[in-house]
Amino acid sequence: MTLVDSNVLLDLATDDANWADWSQAQLEHAASAGPLLINNVIYAEISIRYRTIEAVDAALRDLKLELAEIPRAALFLAGKAYIQYRAAGGNRTGVLSDFFIGAHAAVEQLPLLTRDTRRYRSYFPTVVLIAPNEP
Repeated sequence: MTLVDSNVLLDLATDDANWADWSQAQLEHAASAGPLLINNVIYAEISIRYRTIEAVDAALRDLKLELAEIPRAALFLAGKAYIQYRAAGGNRTGVLSDFFIGAHAAVEQLPLLTRDTRRYRSYFPTVVLIAPNEP
């Protein structure tokens, strides 16, 4: 199983000139190893690119993505990691979703397919990241 970050899915939804091919190839590779998952936070983030809930759901079906609930332990860990981020001087708004995603991957020991590794690497060092220029 692999948790797929919203940036990878948005690359496909927007046919991003720089990243769509990489994201598609990585999704296919991850799918060959097992189910592809998203959680409610990722669902909300990608929904901004679609006009209806039916369109979001159809895109998820086409990509064979399953919606997984974020475990309560991950919700707790996300809050603790966010406090650590703020204590270290982090003040950027709109980053809490990354902590939910990283904590979900950490608690369930899921590899995370993403292009944005900085916060995940810093606050969830046990998570295996599938990212550009990653081993």
